[in-house]
Amino acid sequence: MEIFQIVGIALIATILAVLIKEHRPEIALQISIVTGLIIFFLILFKLASVLDVLQQLSGKINIDLVYISTILKIVGIAYIAEFGAQVCRDAGETAIASKIELAGKVIIMVLAVPILWALMELIISIVP
Repeated sequence: MEIFQIVGIALIATILAVLIKEHRPEIALQISIVTGLIIFFLILFKLASVLDVLQQLSGKINIDLVYISTILKIVGIAYIAEFGAQVCRDAGETAIASKIELAGKVIIMVLAVPILWALMELIISIVP
């Protein structure tokens, strides 16, 4: 199972970062960032199969592909914002991390407006 591979990479990187942090904190931060990117790319390939299933499902139930792609963009933005915020927190920059999270939430809200609009139109058309 791949989770063992991911956890193994993370544990090795954590041990290296903790050992190096005393002497070279900038290298420890780089180890953390590179490890996060490696894990991100390992799971990125798994998302391709999920995307295929969602496309097939949207075709069968006649959902506009725009809505599916928007939802996937929202999920991607949430993950990327969380990753960026965690990197900033690892570097001790909690204020910047909070700003990244705020920016991610605002972008998600902007992307969600067309979906909310379509939902409201559907509700209005159903209610007499």
